[in-house]
Amino acid sequence: MTPDPVADQKLSLKALIALVIGSMIGAGIFALPATFARTTGGAGAMVAWAISGAGMLMLAFVFQALAQRRPDLDAGIFAYAKAGFGRYLGFISAIGYWTGACFADTACLILIKSTLGKYFPVFGDGTTLVAIIGASLIVWGVHFLVLRGVKSAALLNTIATYAKMIPIGLFLLVIVTGVRADIFALNFWGGEPPGLGTLASQVRATLMLTVFVFVGLEGASVYSRYAKRREDVGVATVLGFLGVLCLLVLVTLLSFGVMLRPDLAALAEPSMAGIMDYLLGPWGALLVSVGLLISVLGNYLSWCLLSAEVMHVAAQDGTLPSYLGKENAAGAPAAALWFSNGVIQVFLIISWFAEEAFVMALKMTSAMVLIPYLLVAAYGLKLAWSGETYAAGSTSRRQDLIRSLVASAYISLIIIVGGAKYVVLSTLLYLPATILFFHAMREQKLKVFSQRELLLFGLVIVSAAVGAYGLSTGAITL
Repeated sequence: MTPDPVADQKLSLKALIALVIGSMIGAGIFALPATFARTTGGAGAMVAWAISGAGMLMLAFVFQALAQRRPDLDAGIFAYAKAGFGRYLGFISAIGYWTGACFADTACLILIKSTLGKYFPVFGDGTTLVAIIGASLIVWGVHFLVLRGVKSAALLNTIATYAKMIPIGLFLLVIVTGVRADIFALNFWGGEPPGLGTLASQVRATLMLTVFVFVGLEGASVYSRYAKRREDVGVATVLGFLGVLCLLVLVTLLSFGVMLRPDLAALAEPSMAGIMDYLLGPWGALLVSVGLLISVLGNYLSWCLLSAEVMHVAAQDGTLPSYLGKENAAGAPAAALWFSNGVIQVFLIISWFAEEAFVMALKMTSAMVLIPYLLVAAYGLKLAWSGETYAAGSTSRRQDLIRSLVASAYISLIIIVGGAKYVVLSTLLYLPATILFFHAMREQKLKVFSQRELLLFGLVIVSAAVGAYGLSTGAITL
């Protein structure tokens, strides 16, 4: 009997939780103090975290419910969109999430280069030839590691996840001793006159910042086919999310009690290192920098796994061309991995010439996952509304309906408040990528678009034209 390579790569609940935490905790948490201080104070931060925390928790619950309701669907981030709304929206979700993962990996590489440049002049500001070569070595080193098998890569990710908790935990222990109530009070309203109008404007400016640090909560869902028990997927998603949310809130709010807001806002990234330098001196900043490198390397590995897995499963179920679904003898998604890392290498080279490449990569990561997230929440809403997969009189149906409705409303709010222009820009990538969808449908001898999907494709064309015009005229900026 031929052994099943996927069966040999099964992941435990602990490994799935590590995938969620490893995907979420990366560069973002180390930049939170200054990032929040530039837009809001303590009050605005609390409201923004309350809104985003509640909204994303509901999305985590939707992932949990769908893992139980539709255990037949692998890599749910796009499979749910396809099951609920058709092939083309499934493709949009798959290619959008995959592109966002590639941008996330590029952001990790840029941050690694710039951090090393502070201590090793040969790396400069991260744009030198040595920096590009060093980052490329990371790309292909991780590539060949993952080719050896998903389980070994996931084990390394678990180790990196534990390792990155050490500097964050030390930061929290140190900063608690330096918190002063009078400084927190001065920072509470963000240096502006107290009032609902002030608070609303600060929260609006802050909400989009929270999206990037939450990206990755779907890590266990993407790797659902490797779970030892399918019910672990939902549990890992919720537990991993709650743990990370606590860390994010603590890092943000405690920072407002250590330094005045203008001083926090002026800190160079990673701003967590600046606070440690203020409290402990240079060795504290060095500790955070080392922790950041470990964290970002682990985050890079997580996103490398996620990007390849989504493309691999999408190719196997016919959403993408079949050649992208080929595996090697170890059961690793070899074809998708080569394709993904080839694109990341191109993004890395482009970043050599781009200004503020790190910020651009962060924003595009957030933009590319908004539509996939919205489609997941909408599918959860559709199932609960119609009663499909629910037994008659099920008590969980109403609960799932409310949770998916709140999740859908939250993501829609993010798109309206701060992400609309980025969604428009994302269609500049969806449009040329649709060639892969054409190829996949022709490969299966299927009609490319239904009438409704043709209308949707027309909207993508129009939106891409608007995005291109906006960029060329300066009406839309990154």
